[in-house]
Amino acid sequence: MALSDSNSEDTPKQDAGSSRISGMALLVASAFFMEFLDGTVIATALPDMAQAFGVSAIDLNIGISAYLLTLAVLIPASGWVAERFGARNVFSLALLIFTVSSLLCGLTHTVTQFVLMRILQGIGGAMMVPVGRLVVLRTTPKDQLIKAIATLTWPALVAPIIGPPLGGFITTYASWHWIFFLNVPLGAIAITLAWIMMPNKTPEEKQPFDVIGFFSLGITMLCLVAGLEMFSQENISPVNAVALIVTGLLTLAWAIRHLLRARAPLIRLRPLSVPTFRITMRGGFVLRATISSAPFMLPLMFQVGFGLDAFHAGSLVLAVFAGNLAMKPATTPLIRYFGFKKLLLGNGVMCVLSLLFCAFLTPESPKMMTLVLLFWGGLSRSMQFTGISSLAFADVPPQEMSSANTLFSTSLQLASGLGVTLGALSIRVGAWLTEILALPPAPGMAFRLGFVVIALITALALWDIAKLEPHAGRNVSQKAR
Repeated sequence: MALSDSNSEDTPKQDAGSSRISGMALLVASAFFMEFLDGTVIATALPDMAQAFGVSAIDLNIGISAYLLTLAVLIPASGWVAERFGARNVFSLALLIFTVSSLLCGLTHTVTQFVLMRILQGIGGAMMVPVGRLVVLRTTPKDQLIKAIATLTWPALVAPIIGPPLGGFITTYASWHWIFFLNVPLGAIAITLAWIMMPNKTPEEKQPFDVIGFFSLGITMLCLVAGLEMFSQENISPVNAVALIVTGLLTLAWAIRHLLRARAPLIRLRPLSVPTFRITMRGGFVLRATISSAPFMLPLMFQVGFGLDAFHAGSLVLAVFAGNLAMKPATTPLIRYFGFKKLLLGNGVMCVLSLLFCAFLTPESPKMMTLVLLFWGGLSRSMQFTGISSLAFADVPPQEMSSANTLFSTSLQLASGLGVTLGALSIRVGAWLTEILALPPAPGMAFRLGFVVIALITALALWDIAKLEPHAGRNVSQKAR
């Protein structure tokens, strides 16, 4: 362990070590928040940016897609890069790349310049998030892992909620350039703190770079994310989207075959032999994807389905954000009282119900009832994200943590893209069911039926969670009963 000197019998040293770990988790979470927020805040600024560049807002979507695809291709290599060059060096360099590219994004004058700078941002983001998580996982004792994971998960929950209204506020009262300029001072502070707080341990034996593994996984992620991205667009080419996804699945089979046979694979698959990690990668993947669809579907339902303006729709969705924050102090006590299996199953049912009850919302629903339902959804989403993420690494041996983290980060990237795609497809399925069943016209019916579809898929994912051993992850939850 990189912080083995903190495990002294001297209490002040223990406290100092715990403080350092907590501070490091906050630092990494802040970097995550900057990166996640940058990806969501830009959505509401696209019309103003398109006007400045002299193109349509739809044409500017390529900037978002270029960023996501760069992340997808490079994330699988993040573990090897951190091991080879030192986590602190890589994390600090990633922050520097992200910060400089943010400044350059704000200074661009053409679409081509903007896309190139977004690709550069993606290079920084691909290294920043997985490597930062790896540092926290390696330096956090098992009994503090839940708190550390809870700190790391809130950016992914909060950014999609507050990003769009924040982007609208900045664009309206300043200019779209400040969406990127604000990252500069934040990035400079984060780089300084990273050099002060982070260890930089590197292995004595350097592993060679697995070129075949990199290209096979890169093509896999590129095809799958691009295919899912195409499915989430309004004007899609189903044949091209399906062809990309099929290609991605075929190259995935090739990648797995290579990783199992290679002497020094880019990612070792041994963590999948750990039951808790395997189950949270499988059932947890579906849960993360379906729960991630809610921030995409809710604003659309309120605006397109119910006729609310962007401000009022965003105000309602902030209740989800409030639920996310309110759950954080209770996460660790609840996991330690109930244990992972009982809590993930019980809270999973709450997630299903919170999604299902969204189907009963109408424009005439009392505002307080809507806010309570969305707050409840935020509570359950936060608990499930943190619980799954904590359990995933609970039983992984230290020597396999890098590969487990890379697999988890890759899965998380795919789940995020799948969440938007599932949301878009469920809305289309809702419209199809409305027509087939000849349902009476009602505001937002396609969206409401879409939430039923998402709730059912989420319920199916709980079947995998039910396969967990009764005392799964006990070394982390420290459940006594």
